[in-house]
Amino acid sequence: MMNIRCAVCLAILVSAGNAQAQPASSGAGQAYPTKTIRLVVPFPAGGPTDITARILSPKVSEALGHNLIIDNRGGGSSIIGSDIVAKSPPDGYTLLLCTVTNAINVSLIPKIPYDMSRDFEPIAQLFITTSILTAHPSLPVKTVKELIALAKTRPGQLTYGSAGNGSPSHLAGELLKTMSGINLLHVPYKGGGPAAVEQVAGQVQLAFLSAPAVVPFIKNGRLRALAVTNAKRSIVLPELPTIAEAGLPGYESEGWSGIFAPAKTPAAVVQRLYSEFAAALRDNDIRAKLIAAGVEPALTPPEALGKKMRDEIVRWRKVVKASGMKID
Repeated sequence: MMNIRCAVCLAILVSAGNAQAQPASSGAGQAYPTKTIRLVVPFPAGGPTDITARILSPKVSEALGHNLIIDNRGGGSSIIGSDIVAKSPPDGYTLLLCTVTNAINVSLIPKIPYDMSRDFEPIAQLFITTSILTAHPSLPVKTVKELIALAKTRPGQLTYGSAGNGSPSHLAGELLKTMSGINLLHVPYKGGGPAAVEQVAGQVQLAFLSAPAVVPFIKNGRLRALAVTNAKRSIVLPELPTIAEAGLPGYESEGWSGIFAPAKTPAAVVQRLYSEFAAALRDNDIRAKLIAAGVEPALTPPEALGKKMRDEIVRWRKVVKASGMKID
């Protein structure tokens, strides 16, 4: 009787060990991955989101044993690319590099063809983007407090540039306006790069733009950095205070990016992808390249990313409502 019991126990232990050793499955009984994986970047090539995806791609491809290719599907304020992923098979072979823009769109754009909470499976937050409030050197302000004071004496006269209507940089400006009680005139551009160039030329006095677009101009003195919009000081520009520190407590407008898959992607596939993206972000060379590109590695697991998306939808809905913003 004892030998039979021991044999049964041994069989159970071996079975459990074999189950743990099994590779991730795509749900069809095959090990994952078995072919090329497509990472949809819902913005044009060459922008900050695209650049960071291409920094990570080779390392993740090597770990997975199959290529992770970047598929740029810009247009519709990220909606075109996001919709492609939402309607793709939930097998782990089509992924989305999602940004805070996806959360903002929910309140700004009617009839989005997918639901961010229902139609996507969160995998991992990857980065936080450093955004900077800059002033043209001709504007007589060096701090956020000085800017607010000046703006109150010139209601509706000071202009700020953004990367476009409904963009995170647009929302950053609207949040500053509603929290401080000032009136700034918004001037949208088709991207952060054009907005930075126009600010350098003096066409707008202020701008809320990502670090890659403005840091070169800050370093050569053609723009003046007042503060970062992030919740905490950035490792990209640690000497700059946050807007909250510099005179507007509670202010926070933080860009971020994360990986999502179509809803109902198998849990084992989600975990495999999370593990490989996490390993890539721990690589010192990768981290250095990302920081040089103006983004800060900021890994969170699937559950935390899902909560962040839900929280961001609620937070930006309040800003949109308070500012009266509308996108035609």
